[in-house]
Amino acid sequence: MLNHAKAALFTLASLLCLTTSYVTNAEDSYTDANLEQVESTHLYLDLFVNFDEKRLEGFVEHTLEWSDKAKPKLVVDTRDLVIKSTYALLNGQWRSAKFELGKVHPVKGAPLTIYLPGAAEKVRIHYHSTPKASGLQWLTKAQTAGKQYPFMFSQSQAIHARSWIPVQDTPAMRVTYSARIATPKPLLAVMSADNSANTEKDGDYHFSMPQAIPPYLIAIGVGDLEYKAMSKQTAIYAESYILDDAVAEFNDTQEMMDQTTNIYGDYAWGRYDLLVLPPSFPFGGMENPRLSFITPTVIAGDKSLVNLIAHELAHSWSGNLVTNATWEDLWLNEGFTSYVENRIMEEVFGEDRAVMEQALAADSLNGDLASLDKDDTRLKLSLNGRDPDVSFSEIPYVKGQLFLIYLEQKFGRDKFDPFVKQYFDDYAFLSLTTKDFVKYVKKHLTHKYPGIVSDEKLQEWIFGTGLPADAPQPKSDAFKKVKQSQHAWLEGKAELSSLSTEKWTVHEWLYFINELPRNLSEEHMLQLDQSFNLTNSKNAEIAFAWFNLAIENGYQAINPKLDQYLSSIGRGKLIVPLYKRLSEGEKRAWAHEVYKKARPGYHPLAQSRIDPFFK
Repeated sequence: MLNHAKAALFTLASLLCLTTSYVTNAEDSYTDANLEQVESTHLYLDLFVNFDEKRLEGFVEHTLEWSDKAKPKLVVDTRDLVIKSTYALLNGQWRSAKFELGKVHPVKGAPLTIYLPGAAEKVRIHYHSTPKASGLQWLTKAQTAGKQYPFMFSQSQAIHARSWIPVQDTPAMRVTYSARIATPKPLLAVMSADNSANTEKDGDYHFSMPQAIPPYLIAIGVGDLEYKAMSKQTAIYAESYILDDAVAEFNDTQEMMDQTTNIYGDYAWGRYDLLVLPPSFPFGGMENPRLSFITPTVIAGDKSLVNLIAHELAHSWSGNLVTNATWEDLWLNEGFTSYVENRIMEEVFGEDRAVMEQALAADSLNGDLASLDKDDTRLKLSLNGRDPDVSFSEIPYVKGQLFLIYLEQKFGRDKFDPFVKQYFDDYAFLSLTTKDFVKYVKKHLTHKYPGIVSDEKLQEWIFGTGLPADAPQPKSDAFKKVKQSQHAWLEGKAELSSLSTEKWTVHEWLYFINELPRNLSEEHMLQLDQSFNLTNSKNAEIAFAWFNLAIENGYQAINPKLDQYLSSIGRGKLIVPLYKRLSEGEKRAWAHEVYKKARPGYHPLAQSRIDPFFK
């Protein structure tokens, strides 16, 4: 039962949430919501986490703001949800309301239309999710590190919130939310909201997110979680086996926050905590406000991969505070965030490391530029009905970053930094389109300082394919030395044992491996492996680079470790390219067997990307 004092405090917090319109006038073809008529300004979630049935069950309550009260109805997005009943609050009384689930669309799901007896103040939808929910992953006890308790977590970006909440699922709108989450004891629930350090594991948890966020940032995680503070504003939630390692790896987070605040203005979200998820999490990180979700694959023991933390933190300004209004404008989130991430890394770890990470990102971008359809190399995408998940390539991230580096170099930081800060201030808690940004950048930068960057150049960067001829080409002196060492070995002028690798960073190792020829002899591969023990690397990124090289060179000695690698992590960036290469070569049958064994532990998003390789 709900503790009465606890309930009273929670109700007060809920009442303090503002009901202000945050809808952006943008055409988003991936929602059926009738935002032109009514907007949901606040959500209250009352859900039980049912591990036995692998579903969330309860109700969501929408607080509504009407712009057109004629023929009142509410249309929300759903996918694979079971709708049980709907109610409307009108003149202080709850009344049953008729509802209809529309035809299922292969990408969008099914619209839920609720026919209302009047312009209701609130609507309640009683429902439960299903095990097919694309935005949830349910792990059994055996799939967790502790082996004692199950685990569940959400991944709502891009349009997966609708698979566990009936909601107006578009980044063009923003909503505050509160929640009561019931779980089996002694599991802990956390959300992208206010998480208390002293929460008692009583199975009854309460949350409030007073800042308006787009629905894809509503997030939940439930498991055998522990808490440990890192600083005044930062902490780690994780299973006990990895808690101390995560704290040691990520304890620069507060400094990252402080440095970002110095450049771009105040941090708007109160706390910034990290939830380290099980290895099956399909992404490196997810920028859920107040509580970023993080893959354990970046815990390398030497802080070599913490640029991912900088990236998710940067989203607190770019993406969470200022948001793309549609998924065709994704670069406004990810390009700005990649740029700010690199500025954070420069401030905290120095310019040399920042430039190395720029150069590695640019090399990765070149691979996508070569493999993607030409039209998909534009910053402003045309998805043409495809699932928005396909927009997450290196184009919005790295091409967007290079565009902003280009502007920075042209105008200088003395002009560009104030422009970016003003942009974050002016669009705080709002969403915008590429069209909005073009108008803004002209007014506040390119036309304000004429004769530096033309309108035509802006057009080329944002709407053109590929990269402009004068795009920045980040180069690292450290990589030049690595290349020289590599050539000396390949040309027989030096032994691997003579190379000065003792002080190489992860970035130098990645460059060394990625730049090796894809036609190395068995002898060369064996020399590399014996000298540097690459097959047994504990660094997930180095292992990925080595396995890629080995697959392309037909080096069979990796098989047992590659099997273990693919079976133990679910991060799409690392496993999807490996499965793709394996499925196209002589090891297709072997890889298919590995996948069949590993698939139940992968997130539905990872499964949907890999399944087509073996059809």
